[in-house]
Amino acid sequence: MKLNLEQIPRESTLTKEEFLHKYFKPQRPVVIERFVEDWPAYSKWNLDYMKEIAGDKEVPLYDDRPVRHDEGFNEPHAKMKMWEYVDLLKSEPTKYRIFLWNVLKEVPQLQKDFSYPDFGLRLMKGLPMLFFGGSNSHTFMHYDIDLANIFHFHFEGKKQCILFPQSETKFLYKIPHSLITREDIDFADPDLEKWPALKHAKGHIANLEHGNVLYIPEGYWHHMKYISPGFSMSLRAIARRPKNFGKALYNILFMRYFDNLMRRIQGQKWIDWKNERAIVRTQKVLVRK
Repeated sequence: MKLNLEQIPRESTLTKEEFLHKYFKPQRPVVIERFVEDWPAYSKWNLDYMKEIAGDKEVPLYDDRPVRHDEGFNEPHAKMKMWEYVDLLKSEPTKYRIFLWNVLKEVPQLQKDFSYPDFGLRLMKGLPMLFFGGSNSHTFMHYDIDLANIFHFHFEGKKQCILFPQSETKFLYKIPHSLITREDIDFADPDLEKWPALKHAKGHIANLEHGNVLYIPEGYWHHMKYISPGFSMSLRAIARRPKNFGKALYNILFMRYFDNLMRRIQGQKWIDWKNERAIVRTQKVLVRK
């Protein structure tokens, strides 16, 4: 038995009016297949180009090891030069990923290769972020701290994206005081006997290829798996729905600081307690169904 996932709609291209009416207002994900073909990035951006233009930059790397109490918020697991990382990606499978790598800050000239599209939303122009991964590397299922509307532009290789709306959180074994689910769930191939609540979660799935754009609505959970080495860029717009905007403020101004404080006070006991509570809370939902 597999997860209950429907294919995300795919459009060749969309006008601003079509996007707002069909996808933004109802908060539905969509893959736009041919939106960026006039960008220089469409023909230029690949791993070799990133190695050439940013090879000497030191990049932060992350893998799929479980969260530890003594690691800070988004603290990298390793660092290496971009040229070394690209060579690694192209030579063998690796769990190491780059995420939240600010294009403007690190390699300003890359901004000449793309423009900010007019989707009818005000994009945060200071925060274009790049994400890299090797074959079969993946993120944990998570949602972003600011519950933003995300436009995810993919370059080189293939990437599998699994999404769930916030309404399905009760079935996902969410870790309290965090933005992730249980880290031992493989959402690409979950054990539904061990995690039975997942049978009730209704989500979405799509594979991305070079030049595709995935719109991820406000606060959607997302799990990204690199089928082959590649990278993506995300542009974002703030949450517009009052409930999501309020939750974003809570996460940014209180939740992350409270969680870090409890890690310092209780250490690994805090992490273990949160992992156990994720199961207990989700089982209570199953009992009520």
